[in-house]
Amino acid sequence: MLKIRSRGNETVEQMLKRFKKLCEKEGLTKEIKRNSYYEKPSERKRRQLRKAQRQTIRKQRAGSR
Repeated sequence: MLKIRSRGNETVEQMLKRFKKLCEKEGLTKEIKRNSYYEKPSERKRRQLRKAQRQTIRKQRAGSR
């Protein structure tokens, strides 16, 4: 669970902005959007397979530099 503490004269808008950035950084918004609807197991496997393929391509590109 994320916790945000006020920094001195920080406004509520600034605290909310920091909280949103932390949520984005932790990947919570993606997870919430993904869980907002039912995903069939075959679709989940397909998504994970695509993610793994992208990661291997990125590693290969980084290794060739």
